[in-house]
Amino acid sequence: MNLTALGFALLSGSGFVGARLGLPHASPYAFLALRFALAALLLAALARLVGAPWPARGQPARQVMLAGLLGVGLFSLGVFQSIAGGVPAAISALIIALQPLLVALLAPRLLGEQISRRQWQGLLLGLAGVTLVLLPGQGQRALPAGALLASVLGLVALTAGNLYQKARCATMHPFSGGSLQCLGSAAICLAGWGLEGATAVHWHGEFVFALGWMSIVVSTGAVSLLVILIRQQQISQVAGWFYLLPLSAALLDWLLFARGLATPQWLGMLLAGSGVYLSTRR
Repeated sequence: MNLTALGFALLSGSGFVGARLGLPHASPYAFLALRFALAALLLAALARLVGAPWPARGQPARQVMLAGLLGVGLFSLGVFQSIAGGVPAAISALIIALQPLLVALLAPRLLGEQISRRQWQGLLLGLAGVTLVLLPGQGQRALPAGALLASVLGLVALTAGNLYQKARCATMHPFSGGSLQCLGSAAICLAGWGLEGATAVHWHGEFVFALGWMSIVVSTGAVSLLVILIRQQQISQVAGWFYLLPLSAALLDWLLFARGLATPQWLGMLLAGSGVYLSTRR
């Protein structure tokens, strides 16, 4: 059992819940600018505490920041804009769940990784399971095309960021590298916040909790665990763990908000879990 991967999936999946709690009180740009700024400071403090090496100035540091801007900043911005624009979190999560298949298609060409037949079977089984978990109860209502596109752009950014990080800066330290990645992400979100007129933030207790959770648990904890996974495993194996994100989000919804899970959803979790096992097994 890979405890690092399970921890990453559980903490990352809680981000969909955090987004739902925080977005009624701030725009996506404002929420994410504050989130990433706080996370950058916290990670920098942790890096100093443990004496973590920092990426060298120049190209190494720029590569780390670019990987984070794609896989952390623009990915999160796409998901938050999508949810704020009227797309249910479950549908956004389902779009992001295509990431393992995109990585499996691109990793052999870009990184020379070999994808076995068993891995492909696991990836397809995982996608089928995630679909069973997320689709029930969504109805047939039309969804805003622009908001759906934001999730698709988030999917592309996440895929590109993970592939680039594996290729160029897989050995970066989770704390020092993560701090630079959050700093770059905070800068782009701060610029967007300014362009939209620096909309007000309503410092409601629910927003403060969501901001703290997203900054400490997701941006600090989950992203640090992802850095470790990318360092230790092939990127195609890491991608398989992303199927657990929407499952953990659904379970947290069930536990925290008493959202009932139907029999097909429990079956979907079993299928997705089996798919993750097949696609990530060494």
